[in-house]
Amino acid sequence: MSTQPDHGQELIPRPERTPEAVRVALARIAPHRLGELERHKEQALTAAIADGKIGHLQHWLTYWHAQVEIERRPDLSARYRTALAAVHATDGRDDPAFRSGMNELTAVEAEAQQAVSA
Repeated sequence: MSTQPDHGQELIPRPERTPEAVRVALARIAPHRLGELERHKEQALTAAIADGKIGHLQHWLTYWHAQVEIERRPDLSARYRTALAAVHATDGRDDPAFRSGMNELTAVEAEAQQAVSA
């Protein structure tokens, strides 16, 4: 018996936590986001060089590993896109639907982070 929660059909297996594995996985399930991944990587690398701290690169890898988790799991992806659409449909931060949507986005990202950290 598996101790893993049932998330429905996953599009691809969870990749290893390496830059190349995460990039390859993203290319398979969300190739339209590769440019975003590369821009973010360049920003992290520039920041790491500027202040001499590898934490920027670790954060980049953790963020994108979680983004792949969202993209590879239809349950998380659907929740994320629904919440994002709700946020974009509001009139601004004072709209109660804005806070509700942001809370759901945060919850999806936290679930993805937890899944790739386990």
